Amino acid sequence: MIVKNPRFEISAVSKKQYPKGNLPEIVLVGKSNVGKSSFVNTMINRKNLARTSNTPGKTRQINFYNIDDKFYFVDLPGYGFSKMSKKEKVISGRYIEEYLEQGKNVRLIVLLLDIRHKPTEDDMLMYDYILRTNLPFIVLTNKADKIAITKVDVEVERIKQTLGISFSTILPFSAERKIYIDNVWEELEKFL
Repeated sequence: MIVKNPRFEISAVSKKQYPKGNLPEIVLVGKSNVGKSSFVNTMINRKNLARTSNTPGKTRQINFYNIDDKFYFVDLPGYGFSKMSKKEKVISGRYIEEYLEQGKNVRLIVLLLDIRHKPTEDDMLMYDYILRTNLPFIVLTNKADKIAITKVDVEVERIKQTLGISFSTILPFSAERKIYIDNVWEELEKFL
């Protein structure tokens, strides 16, 4: 997909702030610092539309990125950031739950995991939560550039087995090296 006019639309913390209308939404979930913002920038071929940071836990609201008035990438707050206070974690968790329970335009959830590591307990909880939503989802194993290309398929399979995935798509991805983009777009377009 060629993206011509992507734009940041709004950061929201409640339903009344969500964009109006019926554009499909592709929702990004994952732990802090897994690369959700980098994923957005890579997919739309922009450097800084979604702000990235080396410090985990910077995204504290739900960020809506309008992609050519065709759909939204929706970046949810990351989970699992240990320096976030308990109160902040509860508030972020509420934003995520409210959005996923009430988001009428959600077409697909994209769970981003770090290909280099076994899914954490928080990853497993999020995966189980996604299953309970009954919404379509895929799993992307980001940071595939950080391991040897000969190990990518092995690590994807390991994550698949750890999560017990037998019926959903799981794909490698690299925001840094911009590889696997076509495969991911092909998958996303099935839901738009």
